Amino acid sequence: MHIVVCIKQVPDSAQIRVHPVTNTIMRQGVPAIINPYDLFSLEEALRLKDKHGGRVTVLSMGPPQAEAALRKALSFGADEAILVTDRAFAGSDTLATSFALASAINQIQKDMPIDLVFAGKQTIDGDTAQVGPGIAKRLNMQLLTYVSQIDSLKLDKREIVVQRRAEGGVQVLKTQLPCLITMLEGVNEIRFATMPNMFRAARYALKQWDRVAAGIEDIEKIGLKGSPTIVSKVFAPTAKAQKAEMIDTEGRRPTDLAVTLVTKMVTRFPIVRDELNKRAI
Repeated sequence: MHIVVCIKQVPDSAQIRVHPVTNTIMRQGVPAIINPYDLFSLEEALRLKDKHGGRVTVLSMGPPQAEAALRKALSFGADEAILVTDRAFAGSDTLATSFALASAINQIQKDMPIDLVFAGKQTIDGDTAQVGPGIAKRLNMQLLTYVSQIDSLKLDKREIVVQRRAEGGVQVLKTQLPCLITMLEGVNEIRFATMPNMFRAARYALKQWDRVAAGIEDIEKIGLKGSPTIVSKVFAPTAKAQKAEMIDTEGRRPTDLAVTLVTKMVTRFPIVRDELNKRAI
């Protein structure tokens, strides 16, 4: 069994800042981490490898410094790592990114057929949730998003059964391999890196592919040329100076507190009062 996991190195959103003049994201001095959503998919891939055997390849597109994220994935137990990096990829949006990663996956398949592809549900820097589905569409794979549990994997029958979180409940889906899966957050926890894997990750001869090695001939489909998305402005929310109002609850009944809260809400926010009046009619 061969599993490919797509990961991305992102700036730690807890420490990110926006330039006050240019309104652009300031990445200098901000620590880079593996996209947290990707870790759920990586852990699930490693669990399948533990149970069924096989090989896990991690794939990332980014600048040379994204090598650190791939080595981190290797320390968790991945077998191989490939970094797709080229100045031609600069400025890629989700459309161009999915094209580049799908092209790289096609190249990987020439070495060993792929049974499963995992991708993060979304990234914390883009939050679009478009790259995974974009890869599946380009590779003509079945797409399973928001997967909360993998019930069974039968390699002899080339089928997988998963539970998918859906609006109003859970869907149980069965499909044929190969397919692409994005895992729901919180369904597992990434394992600790072992000392042997950490040493192996440090010594590993990381593969770096430029656009040619990734099988990309048409540069019109990557980078800024292949990215129809235009970001007009990036800004930080305006900080609110208003402090929270404290309400004394001692000796007061819950019904009295509820009346007090509702009264304050409709007084301060007329739109809430109007909406309540509409529903009362």
